[in-house]
Amino acid sequence: MRAARKPPLIAPLIVPLAIAFLAGCATAPPASHKEARAAFEQTNDPLEPTNRVFYKVNDALDTAILRPVAVAYTHVVPAPAREGVHNILGNLATPVTLANDMLQGKSRRAGTTFMRFLINTTLGGLGTVDVARRLGYPAHDADFGETMAIWGIPEGPFLFLPVFGPSDPRDALGQGVDIAGDPLGWFGLGTAVTVLDWSRAGIGGIDARSQVLGELGPIKRTALDPYATFRSLYRQHRRAEIAKIQADHGHTVPAWFPAPAAQ
Repeated sequence: MRAARKPPLIAPLIVPLAIAFLAGCATAPPASHKEARAAFEQTNDPLEPTNRVFYKVNDALDTAILRPVAVAYTHVVPAPAREGVHNILGNLATPVTLANDMLQGKSRRAGTTFMRFLINTTLGGLGTVDVARRLGYPAHDADFGETMAIWGIPEGPFLFLPVFGPSDPRDALGQGVDIAGDPLGWFGLGTAVTVLDWSRAGIGGIDARSQVLGELGPIKRTALDPYATFRSLYRQHRRAEIAKIQADHGHTVPAWFPAPAAQ
């Protein structure tokens, strides 16, 4: 997904979505009801009525379209080919990951990302094979939502966005910045570029859904409140990823730099 193509799709949705969110705000319990008020504030989901509507819309789209397509994809396309597609998509996202690694001040992660792009683009056939992982450069994700978290910007209330799913204001803004900052969106116009753009977005969505085929189904079937469960899981995952970044204090050191003598 790239910035140059996204505004025409998103812009017409901004006003109706804003109206829907404002119209669907949940009313906070009065301060006199201390337990209910504390639970409301801890949940931090003042737009829950509207969020639940969008969750149902997304769930219906997933049930009718995305999951069946992802299931067919896993049955028709051999596992090695699916892995190659996943690797290529990850390699194409490397410039955005690298930019966020640097903005987060994480030099070792940035060095790993750069080496992954260099190795996989050359030795890995434009990223088809993850050679870099075998050479000691594991993959990691980094986005501008996480970058803003490292900078100390709070996440804000929970959001469930049409098509995009669970989010929050910080992550929604971060996703927009990542789209705008993707250098692959800066090149060319015309039918061929548009086709490639949407093909990448479509294949990326199918790939992402196929990666969690064994996880989402059980949650929907067994959770008493799937919406609340997904809300909790999303926040736990994002906070764990941010904590992992914050705990990474390593620095990339040139191979020729003398190592400290053992004590």
